[in-house]
This record gives sequence, structure tokens and C-alpha cells, in this order.
Amino acid sequence: MGVPKSASGKDIREAYRKLSRKWHPDVNPGNKQAEERFKEISNAYEVLSNDEKRKLYDEFGEEGLSYGFDPEGARQYQEWSDRQERGGRGGSGEFGRYHSFEDLFGEAFDFGVERGGHAARRTFRGSDIESGITIDFISALKGTKTEISMNKAKPCPTCRGTGVDPNSGLSVCSVCGGGRRINVARGPMEFTRTCPGCNGTGRVGKECPACQGNGVVKGLERINVVIPPGVKDGFKLKLSGKGEPGGPRGKPGDLYLTVHVAEHPLLKRDNDDLTMEVPITVGEAIEGRTITVPTPDGHINIKVPPKSQSGQRLKVRGKGAANPKTKQRGDLFIKLLIKVPKTENREAIEAAEKIESLYTENVREGIRL
Repeated sequence: MGVPKSASGKDIREAYRKLSRKWHPDVNPGNKQAEERFKEISNAYEVLSNDEKRKLYDEFGEEGLSYGFDPEGARQYQEWSDRQERGGRGGSGEFGRYHSFEDLFGEAFDFGVERGGHAARRTFRGSDIESGITIDFISALKGTKTEISMNKAKPCPTCRGTGVDPNSGLSVCSVCGGGRRINVARGPMEFTRTCPGCNGTGRVGKECPACQGNGVVKGLERINVVIPPGVKDGFKLKLSGKGEPGGPRGKPGDLYLTVHVAEHPLLKRDNDDLTMEVPITVGEAIEGRTITVPTPDGHINIKVPPKSQSGQRLKVRGKGAANPKTKQRGDLFIKLLIKVPKTENREAIEAAEKIESLYTENVREGIRL
């Protein structure tokens, strides 16, 4: 946004208003570069206007904004990494209360039997993620396709999420003896379950060096998002399978996006109805004429009734916002604003005096406090 790191909230708001006016899609129709720039500005403002998000961004960058991010864990992990680079890694291989990379993502893994000092993972569903996205007003009305980038855990590309070194040989699992399942005592009866030592494969191998056997690594993922027409500010969008990855053979969680809609300089929304202020001339108001006005669906012709008053509203049925659930559209209300010419022309002044003589009552007679 072009503001220094020490910028105040007021400076950030002023910079946002200035940039949004410059790059707003309505000011740059058909300009994809301007549209993308506007999205970047809106996302940046969403972060910088939130004290907590701004603090995390200043310290950790975009990584600190990812859902489930543990800043204290990240600091301890960084300290441990620094010691390791300096040759100061201790014999325990631990850093603070975090024993491995996946701990930074909360309880994203379910650990079972210890296997040579490395915790064996059970099959499980990945954690859900919550995040937000800001779009412009017209995109919210029409619906849009966009792409977001998220820093989150993803399946390790080296071992494809198995946690096992693909270049190592496999051996018989010592927990189940290659039987894939183990007995679990339940009183006088016995049940079996999938072996947690090998995740039901009967074979184990060396842990993957790329992910230390966790099956996931931290990385940037680009996600395509389809936003339906008519969404309001605060609309919740679910993207199935775009959350944190599951364990071996486990399903990923879901991504829940909260859609934030930027304000429009002309259009206002009330439920599914839209209101737009449209200036008209004195002659158009007195005589009544047909005028052309823009709408989200294109230009339309509107008949201004004779003797129209400033503030009077005209209804255009079915030209409002679509309801994402019912698919029905609201109405568009045109609010007329009479504009007088800015001139010192004598003829105009005489015409105004003549119009003034035609008033039969005090126009402010009903104004009371």
C-alpha cells in the first residue's frame, strides 16, 4: 500500500481510500491488471487495519496469517533451527514443548505407538481451516472466479504423504508382525484394529528425510475459488478438501472462507435491493424525460416523471442483487438528485427568479425539530 512500517491507522485508511479510488474496477472497466491490484489492496488493508494481524504480519510475514498458526511455537522452532545451524542442537532433538514440525499446526495429527523414537500416525481426517477473502461490490453481485494463496501444511511431495523414505527398503512391521492389524482387549472379548505402527500396510521403512516422517511439509498452495452471484458481506463459502491434509490414507479437512465485500461509490445494498443516486437536470425534473443510467447488467432507459422532486425514488423491478439461496433478484431503486447549473449567466439567474415566483407555499414549512 506504499505506507511505512510505522504508519498509523489514519495513514493506512487514507492510503487505502486513495488507492481503491485509483484501482477500483468501476474506474478501470475491463482492466484485469487493475482488478488484481484492487484485490491486493483490499487484502492488504484487511491485514493492516487489524492490530493483531498486523503484528503477526510484521513479525512472520504472510506465514503468520495462516489459520492455526502458533506464533509462540514458531519462535521456539526458529530458535531451535538457529541452534542447529550453529551446531548447537542438543541430543534430545526437541525445541521447547514442540517435538516436531507438525506441532506448529496444532493437534493436526493423532499419535499412537512409539516406533524407534518416532510417533506412529493413525489414519485421520485433516483439520478444517478458516480464512477470509475481499472482493469488489460488482464481483459480489455477478459472481466471480479468483485464486487465493495460502501458507499451510501439504502432503510431502517426496514421500507423497506416507512419511516413508521412497528410496529405502521396507521391512516387516515389528508391531503387528506384518499382519496389518493388532488385537485390542475389551474385557472378556477381543477386537482388532488397524496397526498404528504401519498404518495397516504390514511394512515399515525409514522416515522420509524431507518431512522427517510426518508426511507433510509447509508450503504455499494456490486455490481456485468460485464465488456465486449475490453474496453479501460475511457470506461463508465451503471448499471441500482444501483444509489441512489428513494422515496416510486420511481425508483432508475443508476450507471455510468468509467473503468480505468492499463498498461501492454509487451502489448501496439493503437485503437484496440496490439503491443508486442519479443526478438529473432542472428541466428533466420539471418536464419529465427519459434518461439512460448504468446498472450491473448494463445501461437501461428510465422515464423520469414530470414534476419529479429531489430524493424521489424510482423502482426498477428485478434489477437488484440475486439471492444465493432462492436465486430470486431484488429491485433497483433510482434516487433522483436535482442538480442546478453552476453559472453566473444573467439569463439563468432570471430563469431561476421566474421559477421562484411559481412556488405557492413555503418549501420548508413542514421542517420541525
